[in-house]
Amino acid sequence: MSAPLDEFSPVFAIAVAAELAGMHPQTLRQYDRLGLVSPTRTAGQSRRYSMRDVAQLREIASLSAQGLNLEGIKRILELENQVAALSGRMREL
Repeated sequence: MSAPLDEFSPVFAIAVAAELAGMHPQTLRQYDRLGLVSPTRTAGQSRRYSMRDVAQLREIASLSAQGLNLEGIKRILELENQVAALSGRMREL
């Protein structure tokens, strides 16, 4: 029996994730190289994206449409992830 799926389950191939995010697959590859999104890799090294990854891709597109460059977007995402980690840590304590 398999584990239940959640927003972090890597289920989408790059073509599907790109379609869900409204982007070209090559854009997803570039964002992976830049560290903006980090999909899970299969044993054969294929990328697998989760719904959380797709949501992050949509956020990247939104920030880009607002005029931010990729380095600024990367910094915003890092800070958001840091806030989420600290919030989780506070709940644990």
